[in-house]
Amino acid sequence: MVPAARAVLDMAAFAHNFAWIRAAAPDSKIMAVIKANAYGHGLIRAARALPAADAFAVARVEEGIVLRQAGIVQRIAVLQGYGDEEGMRLSARYGLEPVIHSGFQLDLLERLDTSVPMGVWLKADSGMHRLGLADEEFARARLRLARMPQVRQPVPVMTHLANADATDDPTTEIQLRCFGRMAGGQGEFSIGNSAGLMAWAAARSAWVRPGILLYGVSPFPGRSGPEEGLMPVMTLQSRLIAVKQLKTGDAVGYGGDFICRRPTRMGIAAIGYGDGYPRRAATGTPVLVRGRRVPLIGRVSMDMISVDLTDCPSAEIGDTVTLWGQGLPVEEIALHADTIPYVLLCNVTQRVNMVETVA
Repeated sequence: MVPAARAVLDMAAFAHNFAWIRAAAPDSKIMAVIKANAYGHGLIRAARALPAADAFAVARVEEGIVLRQAGIVQRIAVLQGYGDEEGMRLSARYGLEPVIHSGFQLDLLERLDTSVPMGVWLKADSGMHRLGLADEEFARARLRLARMPQVRQPVPVMTHLANADATDDPTTEIQLRCFGRMAGGQGEFSIGNSAGLMAWAAARSAWVRPGILLYGVSPFPGRSGPEEGLMPVMTLQSRLIAVKQLKTGDAVGYGGDFICRRPTRMGIAAIGYGDGYPRRAATGTPVLVRGRRVPLIGRVSMDMISVDLTDCPSAEIGDTVTLWGQGLPVEEIALHADTIPYVLLCNVTQRVNMVETVA
């Protein structure tokens, strides 16, 4: 029996989007960000689909270990670094490159006993005020790392942009100037996330770190991946499992929030928040049935949603229902659900069947 809910993953889209990024930043190496199970697309699957990546970035040491055990040989940066001695030793053992962002990590690193110098990155806090070292603390950390024989030299430096998706906001320019002052003119730098590498030329340094772009999604509010020339990797689908006729005045679903204002042909699709479809998706959120947009009606349940098929009279039980992806940008669904596309992609649950295709 084939599960109704499935995420169709267009593996050719990975290559297309990677080539698009390469063209956007032709002089930069690409560190492909595949943390959080590759934004819901599958950690190992994404790494294998991106053989031309110069490096990968994950959030945690355990993610890097999974990649190494799967045979991934590219450089792997661990964006949260390590939080204890075991994490540091595992990073060294598996050839991971943790990001150093605190004096605590430096203290541990000075005690590391290894015959093979470990690669690390040093993170500067240029204004986001999350992870990273600022000003004199950053300068001291750089000097300490330069003296450590257990660290591969020279140590590359990175920062993270807090507001790169707001192109009319001065925050990014302020951060870029701050980072330039802190990092100096020499060395290997990584600045640009997806929005940064697209909108800010100064963020296209030796390394760029695209994340959401790899999956065919725009980092900018009000724009979609296809509008940028990208291809969505994930298309979330289910199928109709029931079709019924309702009368004017009938209430639909939990709480009876939706009241039929006309005789309504209603369809039930086998997908809900238990599969990762957002519970906050509002009445009117579009889905695709037989290539036609039809609206969600009523509340999203754990396993089902209701849609109005009145204007799609040919729809019948068994028809495919597309929730987002090809023909229906995930960015649009995120707006209807008062969230961001990152959340929708990451929240697809394990009971959704992942199907790889090459479109």
